[in-house]
Parts: sequence; C-alpha cells; structure tokens
Amino acid sequence: MTERSASPQPGGDLPDGLLAVRAAEGDEDSFAVLVQRHSQPLLTLARGMLGNPQDAEEAVQDAFLSAWRRLPEYRHAAEFRTWMYRITVNRCLTMRRRRRLPPVPLSTVGEPATADAWSQPAQSAEQDAATGALSDALAELDAGQRVCWILRELQGMPYKEIAHVTRTSEQTVRGRLFRARRSLQEAMGPWR
Repeated sequence: MTERSASPQPGGDLPDGLLAVRAAEGDEDSFAVLVQRHSQPLLTLARGMLGNPQDAEEAVQDAFLSAWRRLPEYRHAAEFRTWMYRITVNRCLTMRRRRRLPPVPLSTVGEPATADAWSQPAQSAEQDAATGALSDALAELDAGQRVCWILRELQGMPYKEIAHVTRTSEQTVRGRLFRARRSLQEAMGPWR
C-alpha cells in the first residue's frame, strides 16, 4: 500500500477554511474537495450570467485555476465560497465583455420541468412565454443589477455576501436589487 492511499482523504467534514489552507500548502486533494463542493453552484451562476453551458464550464474552470494559483494570497477575510463567487463573477463579466455575448435567455438557467408539463400544453406554452418575457427583461438590466439579482434570487445569497462578491456595499446591493425588481415588475406586469 502506498503512503498516498494510506493517508485519509480530506472530506466533507472539514471546513472550507482549513481545506483552503491545506490547498495553499500544495495539497491537491484538499483543493479537489473544494472544487467538488463548490462547482455546481458556481456553474449555475455562470450559466445564468453567460447563457451557454460550455462558456459557463470554461468560466468556472478558469475561476478554479485562478483560485489555485492565488490560494497563497487568500487571506480568509471572506469565506472561501464568497471568494470563489467573486472570482467567477469577474471571469464571467470579462468573458461577456471580450466576446460581446448576447443577452442570456432565462430558459438556459431554467427550473426542472414538472411531470404535468407535457400533459398541459397550453399552460406549458404560457409558462414558456412568461419565461421568455422575464429573460428579455433581465437582458435590459445593467450588469451590476443582473449579477445582484442572480446571486440573490437564483442563488439565495445574503446581501452581505453579495456585497463581498461584487465588491460594493450592502446599501449598493440593496439599491441594485430594488431597481432590478422594480424594472422586472414593470416588465412582467402583463403576466400577472
């Protein structure tokens, strides 16, 4: 038995902070646990911002590569999760600017279809049209409002953490969310 297989794998019971310290010291297994733990929510965020699963995967992969390189600089001022969201958001914004990506259709983020969706085509069509209208309304938001809305409404992130991710104040986050919600409410008025 090799020494590597004899040593216990870092697991889900270890906090992110400890795993990040170990990873910063070169422990690839600890970093692999962090990647496994955080990749799915980051992919969901990136798909919401970029609209394309391949672009989202690329953004998250780039974010984790950047995090691996920058782990020795990580000072634990924010939670590892918050730090990764910040890196991912920045990577997505950079990709959107460089590639001049079109507005993201909300259907790419989507919710799982219900079992009844196929049995009620009129309701399904109406829901698809409403989702399209919401997607168009989200595309009209500025990048700051859109990121805040995705992090709050789709990711359920608290205001304080959104402020860390976007490098703004909680008051700025609240203002962006207020304006985003107001714009979306106006745009979705006919769908009430």
